[in-house]
Amino acid sequence: MSTAHARPTKTTHRSRRAHAGPIDHRDETDMTDITMKDQQLGPVPPRLDVAGLSKTYGSGPGAKTVIEDLTFTVETGEIVCIVGPSGVGKTTLLKCLAGLHPVSSGAAAIDGRPIDGPPAEMALVFQDYNRSLMPWLTVRKNVRLPLRHLRLPAVELNQRIDTALEAVGLTQAAAQYPWQLSGGMQQRVAIARALAYRPEILIMDEPFASVDAQTRFELEDLCLKIRDDFGMTILVVTHDIDEAVYLSDRVVVLGAKPARVLDVVDINLPSPRDQISSRALNGFAEQRTKVLSMIRKPA
Repeated sequence: MSTAHARPTKTTHRSRRAHAGPIDHRDETDMTDITMKDQQLGPVPPRLDVAGLSKTYGSGPGAKTVIEDLTFTVETGEIVCIVGPSGVGKTTLLKCLAGLHPVSSGAAAIDGRPIDGPPAEMALVFQDYNRSLMPWLTVRKNVRLPLRHLRLPAVELNQRIDTALEAVGLTQAAAQYPWQLSGGMQQRVAIARALAYRPEILIMDEPFASVDAQTRFELEDLCLKIRDDFGMTILVVTHDIDEAVYLSDRVVVLGAKPARVLDVVDINLPSPRDQISSRALNGFAEQRTKVLSMIRKPA
């Protein structure tokens, strides 16, 4: 059965600061001070800002530029999907954003701070859950892995694990091993492990490509639920155009070689999203056709 998910109201960092406490009883001088301080802060940067990013492997005559001059943003609380032809450089882009590969030119930043290594506020979920889970550890111990270096009190540690397992529907499977679970359940373990870390940004590389269609629908709805329940900003690479349209607030379409941003498509589908009713909308078909036509258009 499909589950509907509402889009959260987007709130910038400044709006949270401006309304952090009651101001009804402050005098005009106080209000002026607040306004002046707010102006001094300047524009609130996007949660994730990619500006003119390029990645070249090698140097000299044999150098190969994979992505070139990519520019787009991801705002707080958005789900943005990146689509493009196979081999266009989507995974390379994610590795640059995750701080795993240095960029050759341009920049990527979180809240205005340049990414020059793996950001503490980011977690990754990869396509190949078989290689990311430790088969000799139980589900619970797999989820605990990224928390080891945080030195959390035992109560908080267990609470994080319990909350993450409950969020992905695996509370009853905590004592099982990954090899005892279906592919979809194993990917839920990988997602739970990321959730337990409490990231502000979740990056997912083809996270549902290795499961059957029904399980894929369930995991897509889980992704929406995670965003709603945890307030995360989520960036997803996918080859599935229908999935991108269903999940996204916006879709970044890559094309050409080296890869460039062909367009950033706003997905104006009503909320809450539902696997049956949302996909039956004329707007869904129109958005899908728009994205697909750009991907299939000859370079």
